[in-house]
Amino acid sequence: MPEGHSVHRLARQFQDVFAGARLAVSSPQGRFASGAARLDGATLLAARAHGKQLFLDFDNGLVLRVHLGLYGAWSFGGDETFRGASSIGAPRRVGERETYDDGAPVAYDGPPEPVGQVRVRLVSDHGWADLRGPTACEVITPAEASAVAGKLGPDPLQGESSPLQNGVDALQAGADSLHAGAGRAAEFVRRLTAKRTAVGQLLMDQNVVAGVGNIYRAETLFRRGLSPWLPGKQVSPEEAGLLWADIVDVMGDGVRDGKIITTRPEHRDTDPAGRLLPVWPDNAYYVYQRQGMACRVCGNPVALTDMAARKLYWCPTCQPA
Repeated sequence: MPEGHSVHRLARQFQDVFAGARLAVSSPQGRFASGAARLDGATLLAARAHGKQLFLDFDNGLVLRVHLGLYGAWSFGGDETFRGASSIGAPRRVGERETYDDGAPVAYDGPPEPVGQVRVRLVSDHGWADLRGPTACEVITPAEASAVAGKLGPDPLQGESSPLQNGVDALQAGADSLHAGAGRAAEFVRRLTAKRTAVGQLLMDQNVVAGVGNIYRAETLFRRGLSPWLPGKQVSPEEAGLLWADIVDVMGDGVRDGKIITTRPEHRDTDPAGRLLPVWPDNAYYVYQRQGMACRVCGNPVALTDMAARKLYWCPTCQPA
């Protein structure tokens, strides 16, 4: 399913193209007709993400909560003022991907006819967004949205989907962000090191850290040289803090780039002349979906097994038990 960076990019896109706009909300599929009716005609105030949860806040005091899950996806379109990814979410062939239009001006006289099972359609004067196949889609109150977020672990990207500020406000926001970041790091360390569960399983627990999925789990554990089977209680607070910092870094790159790339330049493949090959997709990962291939660092085979019903990729040499 889409990992946290994709959901933060979704929040940012909604903020950019819909915030402040009065939206027509419908459910072409019909399964969300009553929820759509509660939001129809309201103005979107803000879009935000916590982990894999997307929250759209409306001016009538209601919130649209969406969790894409394995099969959910948003598609977008509109006139020349409506920019961003044209699709975010499933299906994904290699890791996660987004699709974009070619940037060419298009004639726009409203959204196209719905294609497939569109659960929710949002339409402004300048564009539209269609949601298909989510695991969760509901209209809730702000208090209920806070309760959902409150059950989750700290989000390494918290604040990434917030609009930028200017001047003195930006300086204060930066200072506040540093304090909040330190608090989130400490909370992650506390939650991770309090359990006997294997760290490879803990990173997939949204109550420990929100937004990390199978790719970031495999890649950050490799980058830190941690065995996936190491119990959380045996991870030192210092190492847990470094793991958090690495998660923040690579997920932040994912928000910026729109794809997951975790390899360092010195570990990427080159052509016979020594020139770096394209990073995406074959040079993007250290271990994820590279089972049986040579580890980029030690040269021994990357391994694959199951952990808690999910595929686990790791290097037994670089991540000894």
